[in-house]
Amino acid sequence: MKNKYFGTDGIRGTVNQGNITGEKFFKFGLASGTYFKNQKKNKQIAVIAKDTRLSGYTLEPALVSGLVSGGMHVFTLGPLPTNGLAMLTKSMRANMGIMITASHNPYHDNGLKLFGPDGMKLSDKIEKKIEKLIDAKNTKQLTNPKSLGRVKRLEDGNERYIKILKSNFPKNFNLKGTKIVLDCANGACYKAAPKLLRELGAKVITLGVKPNGLNINYKCGSTYPAKIKFFVKKYKANVGISFDGDADRIIMCDENGKVIDGDQIIAMLARRWKSKKILKGGVIGTLMSNYGLEQFLKKEHIKFFRTKVGDRYVKEKMKKLNFNLGGEQSGHIILGKFATTGDGLLVALEVLFSLRKGIKASKLLNVFKPLPQILKNIEVRDKNIINSFKCREAIRLANKQMGNNGRILVRKSGTEPKIRIMAESYNKSLIVKCIQKIKKSIIN
Repeated sequence: MKNKYFGTDGIRGTVNQGNITGEKFFKFGLASGTYFKNQKKNKQIAVIAKDTRLSGYTLEPALVSGLVSGGMHVFTLGPLPTNGLAMLTKSMRANMGIMITASHNPYHDNGLKLFGPDGMKLSDKIEKKIEKLIDAKNTKQLTNPKSLGRVKRLEDGNERYIKILKSNFPKNFNLKGTKIVLDCANGACYKAAPKLLRELGAKVITLGVKPNGLNINYKCGSTYPAKIKFFVKKYKANVGISFDGDADRIIMCDENGKVIDGDQIIAMLARRWKSKKILKGGVIGTLMSNYGLEQFLKKEHIKFFRTKVGDRYVKEKMKKLNFNLGGEQSGHIILGKFATTGDGLLVALEVLFSLRKGIKASKLLNVFKPLPQILKNIEVRDKNIINSFKCREAIRLANKQMGNNGRILVRKSGTEPKIRIMAESYNKSLIVKCIQKIKKSIIN
């Protein structure tokens, strides 16, 4: 049964509409606080971080109010990458962590991602339990006046996060002589990323580090890699690094300005970790992972399995199979040896650690030849149009036309009002024809 509030990556939508209102966030705080409070009797602590959206000033107080009304003590951290929140939830031994973000979406959207005391995103089962509490009469969840929670702001969240990241690498690790173009998407990592890379000795040219509440992801960040391409060439940098709004995604480019997506980064890490005997089990990808990645891993004798789109599904599969590397083409990459969820900055450090001996990014990161792939995102009013007879028939005919020459994937976005059509084949004209056939059934 489909979740009522939670999508593939938390709760998300347009601010002051539907579920993204102060009233709803009070209920989300009260319900999630009640659930996690009942799991752990001795401590009642929630940790909250956010990205840089203007709406954070509206939604965070409502969320805090709900948590405190249920008897949870709250620590707020301000702007911090999503995995920083996950790491601190675990290191502070909190009951739960909440990240207020809409990730790569534009500023007018917002939402939240919930983490358990282990720093892991929640399972569908737990989300359903919290949804029942959201819809229940909240008078039973409200605590007595004497047991209300307290709220404290921690100003050193980014410093704590940086310290944890550094602890995963040798003390003598430095980036002296490395010139990096860094795009922080005017988002959650605008403080932590430049600070960390400069502390390691890199020369950093920063982009997207002046958030104003409205410019997050706007013509910058991992969804707009043209920016790092341009500036890498302009400043003759060694590498370009681009994050999304909450810094759980990373897209890179080499010294020639060639864009490096998540699949190429995963391939590089898999090969390197295997040679260093760090890789455990194999690699988890998604239905969107390029077929070229699958073929490369097969040649390297590395196991590869696909799962549903969404980094939490990747992590669940990694946990089930005891694998320690997985991720998505979009740049969500989970380094199970170090983290419980995607962390762009952590992945960047792992790549930079491999580049530190003067190896060129173009040599390190162009690992396999990808199968030509086109992804088309179509905005819709109702995502259920994908289930209409007209659309299903178009998908059937497109698949018949594609035959054994490639593959097609049509799915609802879990985070935006869009239908995503992906097709890949060595025959590019065939890709275009198949996508157009499906697109017409959606927009006409």
